[in-house]
Amino acid sequence: MLKIFINPGHDMDLDPGACANDLREVDIVLAIGQEVKNIMEGIGYPCQLIQSDNLNGETAGKPNVCGTANASGADVFVSIHCNSAANTSAKGTETLIYNIGGKAELLAKCIQAQIVNSLGTVDRGVKTRPDLCVLRETIMPAVLVETAFISCEEDAYKLQLRQRAFATAIARGITDYEKLL
Repeated sequence: MLKIFINPGHDMDLDPGACANDLREVDIVLAIGQEVKNIMEGIGYPCQLIQSDNLNGETAGKPNVCGTANASGADVFVSIHCNSAANTSAKGTETLIYNIGGKAELLAKCIQAQIVNSLGTVDRGVKTRPDLCVLRETIMPAVLVETAFISCEEDAYKLQLRQRAFATAIARGITDYEKLL
């Protein structure tokens, strides 16, 4: 079984992430991440979860996300976020990877398909983001899931009321990926 490293984005104390529609990204993604962990552990997958703004050793006193993930022996890294835009009609799900090709792209496609099909979000696709530390500095296949737009009222409703559905879709995406290896 795959060993899963889950990284709900941002930090409770220092960086709430995107805030809109009376929601904070940090709270939403922690709830989804904890539920992914519960689901995966419930079916036998070992998991580790860290939420911290210290992505690569830049914030003293906080867990180092990339360093801890790299030392954990994890087979996959899944960072969970909410998207936001000034245009409040922007909506949907996208999954980010370091580059095209390889296992990270396969994992991203599996998770993306499960979220879009399960929750009916707009499919914004799999996109490359080599500038993101958690994708660049991790040694295992890594994805950053932008679950939905917290700034869009329709998506915010899903983020608030369908967290278990997001978590279940992410978990199914991970198991779909494992079947393809």
